[in-house]
Amino acid sequence: METAIIKAACALGAGLCMGLGAIGPAIGEGNAVGKALEGMARQPESTGNLRLNMLVGCAVAETTGIYSLVIAILLLFVFG
Repeated sequence: METAIIKAACALGAGLCMGLGAIGPAIGEGNAVGKALEGMARQPESTGNLRLNMLVGCAVAETTGIYSLVIAILLLFVFG
């Protein structure tokens, strides 16, 4: 009985972790790419610098999603 409740709680926690943990990086990366494209359209000569900064910023923002994935996997396979 108790193990079923623990497994259900782990599955629910993993789902919430990925659901809420993926929203932030998606919004952040979408905003970063949109602003970078806007800057490239306004000043085409700075395209290389903007692209590099955008890619670094997207990589940093994506780490939040990867941390959420790691926590969800731990919840499912280690604790569940």
